[in-house]
Amino acid sequence: MNLALFDFDGTITRGDTYQPFLRYAVRWTRVAVGIVPMMPVAVAYQMGWLSARRARPIASGLMFIGASADAVRDLGRRYATEVLPRTIRPRAVERIRWHQEHGDTVVVVSGSLDAYLAPWCESVGVERICTELEVRSGRLTGRYCRGDCSGPTKTLLIRERYDLTRYPIIYAYGNTEEDREMLELAHRRYYRWREITHWSEAMAQGVEHPDRAVT
Repeated sequence: MNLALFDFDGTITRGDTYQPFLRYAVRWTRVAVGIVPMMPVAVAYQMGWLSARRARPIASGLMFIGASADAVRDLGRRYATEVLPRTIRPRAVERIRWHQEHGDTVVVVSGSLDAYLAPWCESVGVERICTELEVRSGRLTGRYCRGDCSGPTKTLLIRERYDLTRYPIIYAYGNTEEDREMLELAHRRYYRWREITHWSEAMAQGVEHPDRAVT
């Protein structure tokens, strides 16, 4: 039995799912209140002064602090059912099924939020490691439990969850620089659905920065 690690946004899906979820789940009144403090963050991100992995937690804090955890989970389930299916790449589903048929452990490892990624992963029968919204007394605090699940954090959480020595072959699938460490962890690496042997081959293809997820 092998281990197959899949990035979500841009790998399993055709693009970003974080920003559309904000539009789907956050009331316009909260957006109106948060847009002013969000503007410097958006500008810094667009100018390249702030990375996506640092911008997303700020956006989540402004948009979700104090929200009902149950309400956001319910919206996440609806988003996973109504919106995500339109973004899923058929080849990704086929590859996931291929691994499942071969008895592999399949894990989605993503900076996407647990509110919608958890129900989607459950629907296709795969495990997940992702960004988790912190909850206290039934309300979201606006913080993440373990930080944004991207870059080096992906490999940290993978190693905490799985004994990698148990797997003869580790597969990894990604599409941006945020997946670099996860790809380097694997024996067989797929960048934008093309197998590579070293990260330099991804650079030759033109390394894609994370999907624009802050506005």
